[in-house]
Amino acid sequence: MIHYTVDQQIAVISWEMTSAPMNVLNDDSIPAFEAALLRAYADDEVKGIIITSNKPEFVAGADLKMILRNNDKEPAEMLKVSSELNRVFRSIETSGKPTVAAINGTALGGGYEICLACHHRIALNNPKTLIGLVEVTIGLLPGAGGTQRLPRMIGIQAALPLLLEGKKVGVQEALKLGMVDAIADRPEALIADARAWIEANPNPLKPWDEIDRKTGKIVGKENYKVPGGNVQSVVGAQAFGAGTAIVMDKTKGNYPAPIEILSCVYEGLQVNIDRGLVIEARHFVKVATSKVAKSLIQTMFLGLNEANKGVSRPKDVPKTDVAKLGILGAGMMGSGIAYVSALAGIDVVLKDVSLESAERGKSYSRNVLTKRIEGGQSTPAKADEILNQIIPADSMEALQGCDLIIEAVFENRELKADVTRQTEPMLAPNGVFASNTSTLPISGLAQASAKPENFIGIHFFSPVDKMMLVEIIVGRQTSDYALAVAMDYARKIRKTPIVVNDSRGFYTSRCFSAYSSEGMELLKDGVNPILIENAGKNAGMPVGPLAVTDEVSLDLVYKISGQGIADGAVSKTDTSYEVSEKFVKLGRSGKKVKAGFYDYPEGNPKQLWAGLGDLFPLADAQPTLDEVKARLLYRQAIEAVRCFEENVVRTKLDADIGSILGWGFPAYTGGALSFVDFVGVTTFVETCDRLADTYGERFRPTRALRERAKV
Repeated sequence: MIHYTVDQQIAVISWEMTSAPMNVLNDDSIPAFEAALLRAYADDEVKGIIITSNKPEFVAGADLKMILRNNDKEPAEMLKVSSELNRVFRSIETSGKPTVAAINGTALGGGYEICLACHHRIALNNPKTLIGLVEVTIGLLPGAGGTQRLPRMIGIQAALPLLLEGKKVGVQEALKLGMVDAIADRPEALIADARAWIEANPNPLKPWDEIDRKTGKIVGKENYKVPGGNVQSVVGAQAFGAGTAIVMDKTKGNYPAPIEILSCVYEGLQVNIDRGLVIEARHFVKVATSKVAKSLIQTMFLGLNEANKGVSRPKDVPKTDVAKLGILGAGMMGSGIAYVSALAGIDVVLKDVSLESAERGKSYSRNVLTKRIEGGQSTPAKADEILNQIIPADSMEALQGCDLIIEAVFENRELKADVTRQTEPMLAPNGVFASNTSTLPISGLAQASAKPENFIGIHFFSPVDKMMLVEIIVGRQTSDYALAVAMDYARKIRKTPIVVNDSRGFYTSRCFSAYSSEGMELLKDGVNPILIENAGKNAGMPVGPLAVTDEVSLDLVYKISGQGIADGAVSKTDTSYEVSEKFVKLGRSGKKVKAGFYDYPEGNPKQLWAGLGDLFPLADAQPTLDEVKARLLYRQAIEAVRCFEENVVRTKLDADIGSILGWGFPAYTGGALSFVDFVGVTTFVETCDRLADTYGERFRPTRALRERAKV
């Protein structure tokens, strides 16, 4: 996994792991890497070292499975992981032999920390290469010197955003920021330039190091002056003051890693590098053994990778490919589906009742591509290529030969049945018909199909080009083949698919509605709407429940709950129905008409409608922020539990991924289903019982939950 060669007195250490798809730091590779380094240090004939990779990427970072294995162990075990890695990387700086990182591809996390430990960094000018310290995105902090070396190298102001945001940058930006020292245009030049630097710098010394006069060894320099200003400088005070405020505003204190990163940099830069690394290791242990890191790694890294690979796809169905796609309805949803499909190289027929309407739908893609060109993310030629793949149409015949047709018309059973009957004959042999419905049961819609086994639900989220989730709904008669087609299509357009079984509201709409509905329940209980909205955001939701209901539109809530009443599935006393009906009759159906729970004054931020107090008088005694947060989070989580137990959502992973990507459930908990384990099943059941006794049976825990908790 680690190749070692010596050529012209220069040792070349090349990473090429066979036990993992990418080069990673783990229990096997770290000792092998250290052995290669020690071999070079011990060889008097070796006058310098080049570290590179024989794979397309450099090193992707630490093996997160290794981190997870140590998450539940004693902190001393995690401290050992960080300390051992720091010892190895520090040896690169202090060996006395010039070492160059020849970065031939992506270097992230621990991979980039290897580069930081080297005396010089040269990157291959590859547009696909990404460089950065991304640990914060999975609840960790750089635990192998990243928080100490990067700010010492490029300054506090430049380093903090990279550390706190986990930003990945391209080669050119990395050079501009000082993250790399040089760029090579060809692979041969990369190694040649590394050799040349070693020849020209036989005795390199990091600026934060010095030679100990007594021992002659390299040690950390005391009172090292950080570029741009030290911690105690005006620049440092401003950076940490503003940084702390920004972090707390963004994270609401739910994610410990950013605050620990600030502490690492603040404390570590006041001492020499050796003591700074010890400080970093202690902070690393604190976050690496936290529930938040465990949740994020399990769901948002390992789990998300599995979902993106199509883990829920039927295994015995050969790979399928959608080459021609038909879309019925050129509204915002249909237009968004057309764009992401054309972007993936699929020929798209975008059909509406008139050619003019279909052309307007295509203009959505034109506008998105114009913005991408202006932002340097695309070119006019590429944009034209994508646009040429979208064919506006007003006739059914244009859909002839489609491998997949997706209807994205209004949420009306009769209309959906009509377009199904008209367009299904246009499908290619064994083609699949899909409905983009968000609430109507697929099995019922499939009754209009001549081939219900090839009828499926593909629920996109708006805006389609930005939302990564696709909820695939399997009806009672849907075949594995149809599911495979939908999964393969979702993966082709680079979306994350989850699979759910048919039911009213499916999974995401049903659980999201619980969040919106609880916001209205709180209003009815006389809770201050400011407290309701702040509690939602403080709990980790993207926006408050009232604001998000305005976004969805109260008239849609009214229609959906009204349909539920008509179907006998919802009571006429349902809070969502009562409140939405009241607002619709007042002409306040949400953001689209600039009036809902909020007012939307022209040119000014939205503000809660002053008339809320008349409709829902404030109670004399207001609940605590934590109590409102509990109601909002537990209401969603118990609904997710019910969906899982009723086999609406098939797997725990799909439930968690769907909750985070679909409606913004807080990622730090691991997802709506993992929330139970995050707080502890016994605590969850006891809290649900208390909430049910106080506010209503909607919170009551299930029998299966009680069995798990033995409560």
